[in-house]
Amino acid sequence: MRPPFTPDLTGPKSVPAPDTGGPSASTPRFAILVAGGSGTRMGADRPKQFLNLLGEPVLLHTLRRFLEAALQVEECVVVLPPEQFATWQQLCQEHQVRLPHAVVAGGATRWASVRNGLAYLIHRPAGLVAVHDGVRPLVSAQVIEQTYTAAAAHGAAVAAVAPKDSVRGLAQQGSYALDRSRLRLVQTPQCFELNLLRRAYQLPELPTFTDDASVVEDLQPIYLVPGDYRNLKITTPEDLIVAEALLRAEQATS
Repeated sequence: MRPPFTPDLTGPKSVPAPDTGGPSASTPRFAILVAGGSGTRMGADRPKQFLNLLGEPVLLHTLRRFLEAALQVEECVVVLPPEQFATWQQLCQEHQVRLPHAVVAGGATRWASVRNGLAYLIHRPAGLVAVHDGVRPLVSAQVIEQTYTAAAAHGAAVAAVAPKDSVRGLAQQGSYALDRSRLRLVQTPQCFELNLLRRAYQLPELPTFTDDASVVEDLQPIYLVPGDYRNLKITTPEDLIVAEALLRAEQATS
């Protein structure tokens, strides 16, 4: 049996979102935002989730996307390294963040961090849970909604896009062409029936677990929904430049 888990909540406390009725009244929706980056590849002086994106931390943009009223997410869990709690709390004060969320301590790996986020939701008997990279701040409400809806129908749903470039596999002697029409680039959110994801995370961690879909796929087929090329993961300095341009364009048309 797994040992009992008590999440570390020294950061902003969970505040229940108001019950607005609609779909969430019958199928509660939750979200786990995983933000454990160190910023090494960014060459920055702070973790990438705290970098400035048009005046606000990247993570704040991401959090706001999931707490749009129309999505009816009842509880949002932000997973951070414990040493980053104070920084996030300070940023929340500086930007007067009133978005309801909990902060939970991450683990040594992404798998461990998601597991800790799930443990925080132990009081929830059922529902749908979306796991999302904290540094994907441009995810659209449409992609989030479609992923939740598909998970409600299929148990497990993941946003993905077709590769634009030709793709080759590596071999001992050179490389070989792959049929890109049969390949997809996986994004987040990755959304699951809550108890399905819990069962998957009771299994031991394996090196092949690169995302939540890879943890779940032995228990449930993974349904793919159309992602969005604008839903980029901020990893390098170039990504931040592109994100700023996309966000400016989005704000100009809103």
